[in-house]
Amino acid sequence: MNESPNPEKSSVRMMCFAGLDFAPRFEHGDMAKVAEICGADDKTQLGVGWVKLSKARIPWTTRYDEVITVFRGQLQLHTDGDTHNLNKQDSIWLPAGTSLVYEAENALIHYAIHPANWDLDT
Repeated sequence: MNESPNPEKSSVRMMCFAGLDFAPRFEHGDMAKVAEICGADDKTQLGVGWVKLSKARIPWTTRYDEVITVFRGQLQLHTDGDTHNLNKQDSIWLPAGTSLVYEAENALIHYAIHPANWDLDT
């Protein structure tokens, strides 16, 4: 049986990394491709996914709490005059409202955000 205990939310599903569909993200599609695992479409408050960064330098201000973990390559996060150098298996916590720049030559990162529907809170 593969039903959700909460009928509002989508049911349990497994996704193999090899089968994920990475799509360009926002105006930075040449630098960031995203494969979402779960999010607002699943009626959950948690957004989770993978991002492939290539020759990326992306300025952003988070409108959600976020945790990022590097799985391949290196990621530099520039925040408030600080530079955070993340290598494979390093993680970082970013509270909502953090102004930053994501920078990576070639990296694979995993993210978790809350709330998943941040872009609807305008």
